Amino acid sequence: MDAISRLLNPRSVAVVGASADAGKTAGRPVSYLLKHGYRGRILPVNPKASHIGELPCYAEVAALPEVPDVGIVLLGAERAHLAVRELAARGTAAAIVLASGYTETGGEGARRQEQLLAAAGGMRILGPNTIGLVNLTDRIVLSASGALELEDFEVGPVGVVSQSGGILGALLSRANARGIGLSKLVSTSNEADLDLADFVDHLAGDDATRVIALYVETIRRPEKFRAAAMKAARAGKPVVAFKIGRSEAGARAAISHTGAMAGADRMYDAFFRQVGVIRARTFDELLDIPSALATGRRLAGKRVAILTSTGGAGTLVSDELGMAGFEAPPPDGPTAEALRALQTGDHAVLDRNPIDVTLAGLKPDLLKGAIRVLQGSPSYDALVVIAGSSSLAMPELMAGAIRDCLADSPKPVIGFVSPHAPEVARALTRHGVPAFAAAEGCAAALRGMSEAGARDGGEADEGGLPPGTVEGLPRGSLDEHEAKRLFARFGIPCVRESVVDGPAQAERAARELGGRVVLKMLSAAITHKSDVGGVAVDLAPEAVGARLASMAREVESRAGIRPERYLVQEMVGPGVELILGMRRDALGYAILLGMGGIAAELFNDTSLRMPRPGRALDRREAADMVRELKGWPLLDGFRGRPPADVEGLVDAIVAFSEMAAQLGDRLVEAEINPVFVLPRGQGVRAADGVAVLA
Repeated sequence: MDAISRLLNPRSVAVVGASADAGKTAGRPVSYLLKHGYRGRILPVNPKASHIGELPCYAEVAALPEVPDVGIVLLGAERAHLAVRELAARGTAAAIVLASGYTETGGEGARRQEQLLAAAGGMRILGPNTIGLVNLTDRIVLSASGALELEDFEVGPVGVVSQSGGILGALLSRANARGIGLSKLVSTSNEADLDLADFVDHLAGDDATRVIALYVETIRRPEKFRAAAMKAARAGKPVVAFKIGRSEAGARAAISHTGAMAGADRMYDAFFRQVGVIRARTFDELLDIPSALATGRRLAGKRVAILTSTGGAGTLVSDELGMAGFEAPPPDGPTAEALRALQTGDHAVLDRNPIDVTLAGLKPDLLKGAIRVLQGSPSYDALVVIAGSSSLAMPELMAGAIRDCLADSPKPVIGFVSPHAPEVARALTRHGVPAFAAAEGCAAALRGMSEAGARDGGEADEGGLPPGTVEGLPRGSLDEHEAKRLFARFGIPCVRESVVDGPAQAERAARELGGRVVLKMLSAAITHKSDVGGVAVDLAPEAVGARLASMAREVESRAGIRPERYLVQEMVGPGVELILGMRRDALGYAILLGMGGIAAELFNDTSLRMPRPGRALDRREAADMVRELKGWPLLDGFRGRPPADVEGLVDAIVAFSEMAAQLGDRLVEAEINPVFVLPRGQGVRAADGVAVLA
């Protein structure tokens, strides 16, 4: 049995610093172990007590009559390392350190955390600054969380790992109130040793866990997390993550537009997508989505039937599902006829969706019949059943009626409880029908089921691209001409241009290019050239020299430097201007595509992908990025415009990502803005460029 298995299911637990006062934090772990029926041996350690309740108490770890599998350390940060050292010396598998005062407090705390790790040696550490863990499957509570004051808990298939101790207690109590069964809950907190990835990896192999829910502050070891998430995907266990810090600016000092638009939170979006993790958008969704996924049902389409006996609630759910991209089509003829046969009179409204079967809430047999008809209908992929006020009188009866129909179809069935009736929602959830008190919860649950059905994160990683040739590349921030030479090296078409240093050269270069041209200052220090007057477009060759002279004066007055070199470029167009960029951070690198030009950040119409390490995007992924843009119609022949060369754009995206993959950590940031997408058959042209090389 490995250390994490022993940590989650110990045969014996030492509680170092245990108090006889169950009202104190130090008294809770022993009290909770006894209260919730722990069947192993409890070994309190406190030199000032001979007994904790009826349990003998030992003066020191060395005096324990056996080697504990786990030690809960309740001492303060100044002394916790001493207990950890003693436990490690006895051969304990893992220690849970509750004390705060470590890296979360600054430099001195970081020193104490290093001291703690050194004391542990080969023993595993959960924490510090943790509230502990709860194994509901086996009734083992190694925690001081006040949520354990509850008498009993729903046991089920959802495992929870949280980087916040307080959130662990919040999820435990909220899930219990809703009838959502949990298997294991772990607070990793400072993650001096054991982290999110360790427990995702373990829960991927845990027979009692079918869904893994994560409360994430940061991912400290991305490669380890990636491997664990993919292991869970291969095991068929969805991972749902709620990541806080979404408002983080992330890239305040970014050199490129890409850096500003692909901030830290967008990188997490791309990372989670890459490794097959479903992202919860709100804290409530961290339970809403797993409760739906725990049923094992997946959503194969977007068409949802809404069965209701209260019109207002049906409209509420229908509206929310529509906002989330789902459809609520009316029943087809045979389905409507089958529904109509279930009841007589004029009470039913069966030719539209929501499907209002007024008496269904009062007659379980009628409810069952309507559910079975809708489950069997080819018009629908999922069913939402609305529990109205009539369900208050018989929550178990209604829940049982719905439950009895579940085996008839693999389609998802979820409940919406219209009145404030927690007992009704709890009864439905316990009977295998995840139920929600908010229409937003219904939409989140169906979105999670849809994403889980589409995930393929369990693929094995194949070998990456061979390292690229980097000889002769400069370092640091490249000027525009150097950046485009780099892009061209990887097969990205660029505009024709010449580097000049004065008016005469500029006019000569313009005549050689032919036609009207663009004049730009050339500087590695100033990348947003238009902001300082460093760009002039649509110039006749004979006007370039004079414009260069006036540009030099304007840039000097606005930026404090006088340009020494300039670019004369061919005019490109007509075409659609896009931005194509990459950003690298601790999670990996991501490719960004968006509507470009000088208003790129204003539009903020972007798509982001994070390729697997050492790999480039394939053509399907690149094409999906293009079609995700709100501006896609502009590329597809909007209002009589000639269709753009989308195939050429896809080629450029793939080549750009191959450059990022081959250069690896050497390439810090890169961007083409704009890349002109010309009419079909004419390709694309990189008209400006930024690149930063380590």
